[in-house]
Amino acid sequence: MSLPLFLIPSLPPGPSYVLDGPEGHHAADVQRLTPGEALLLADGRGGLVRGVVVSARKGSLALELDSPTFEPAPDPALTVVQGIAKGERGELAVQLLTEVGVDRIVPWQAARSVARWKDDRPLERWRSTVREAAKQSRRSWVPTVSPAATTKQLSLSGVVFVLHEEASVPLSAVPLPSSGEITLVVGPEGGVAPEELDVIGGTPVRLGREVLRTSTAGAAAVAALSVRLGRW
Repeated sequence: MSLPLFLIPSLPPGPSYVLDGPEGHHAADVQRLTPGEALLLADGRGGLVRGVVVSARKGSLALELDSPTFEPAPDPALTVVQGIAKGERGELAVQLLTEVGVDRIVPWQAARSVARWKDDRPLERWRSTVREAAKQSRRSWVPTVSPAATTKQLSLSGVVFVLHEEASVPLSAVPLPSSGEITLVVGPEGGVAPEELDVIGGTPVRLGREVLRTSTAGAAAVAALSVRLGRW
């Protein structure tokens, strides 16, 4: 079984470290790690270090650390513009996207989005979900979650693909760049409105004959791209 991973603001400069705060509580009181057990510390920006528990007390662990390592950011980067969905479907979407390797998520207030964000609380929930999913999937890079944007506010970069059930070109067949950024646009429950396609541009693509929910379509597309890009 892989080692549990905990996120900290920055990697320690020395060979010892005390893990406390929320992460220390989770490690010491929830997972109940004991002296001699190992774990991973990550800064969310590619830095990673293995540590061994020297002593444990309520809410904190004293660690002895190995030399830190750094994992370069994936290239090309994978960005998903995720249509805001109602209920918990949006949070499920970003959880799955994180687990399969997305690098950046843009919440999209699409024309057919039923849910409307009136403040920053949904954004903070998405960011919290991404952070926990990154820990669960042992990621040294935590995906960024940008502020929500309307269709006119979207600023897309790199090669853009729009998941669309009526597209004739499969995602498995489109050419991919060797570096830079790939942006996938995933509509909400009602799909991407025709007028939005004109504004967004890019290449409409399909995943297959099946129609996936907005909560799973992006993750399926990222998984397919990860195979083609050699990430998996």
